[in-house]
Amino acid sequence: MLVHSRKGRWTAWLFFFVLFLPLFALPFLVVVMASFATHWSGAFPSHATFAHYRDVTHGDSLHALTTSLLTALAASLLALVIGTWAALAAERLRGAARRVLDGLFMLPVAVPSVVVGLSLLVAFSQPPFLLNGTARIVVLAHTVLVTAFAYQSVSAALSRLDPAYEQSAASLGARPATVLWRIRIPLLLPSLTAAAGLCFALSMGELSATMMLYPPDWVPLPVRIYGATSRGSLFEGAALAVVLMLTTLVVLLGMSRVRTRASYR
Repeated sequence: MLVHSRKGRWTAWLFFFVLFLPLFALPFLVVVMASFATHWSGAFPSHATFAHYRDVTHGDSLHALTTSLLTALAASLLALVIGTWAALAAERLRGAARRVLDGLFMLPVAVPSVVVGLSLLVAFSQPPFLLNGTARIVVLAHTVLVTAFAYQSVSAALSRLDPAYEQSAASLGARPATVLWRIRIPLLLPSLTAAAGLCFALSMGELSATMMLYPPDWVPLPVRIYGATSRGSLFEGAALAVVLMLTTLVVLLGMSRVRTRASYR
């Protein structure tokens, strides 16, 4: 820690727990407790049950979980490809051109996601690009919302790359495409996996734009959680929220292992 004295360290830890417990740990604990409950009239829930979790393994809840996974995977892969390509292209830009490109990629983050959803709904509700009412428009919305994070992550990683490797390869006769695929991309693998994990996590929890765009046969899990809680099924919604958190965490842990191996390599 940056605090060297024992008193200072204890103060820092105390301050951390005072903030962490009520702001982060307790809300998650309440959601987990509610996911096992059928009644909650006192300080703690009562009549514990696993029925809410059994419902997740079949029917609409399982379909919603699968839909969220497929949407997040597709959106994160598309965002990673687009963001990486744009970051590589923007690396050589300077001045106003670079600022304009950065601003364009950060624009979906600067405006509310519901505005992004509305703009896509208006843009793709008429031929020749008629995507309204399909799963593709949901994937497109998630891609637009998370591409900025992939672009920024790869841009930051590119600024830290040592140019000596690619200069040595180029001096030995390697073509630019070879330098890109054999030198630059492997060096960027840790940042690419980190960006993919961030995009995946953000897509899994996206609700505002999704609410405006999702068709009846493509309902992601956050939309189902919102529907359950809005009709008063709080305990069912809590169980779905726990499943959403755990699924996202498992995928991120898997990506972190890939990132660790890429860093070691």
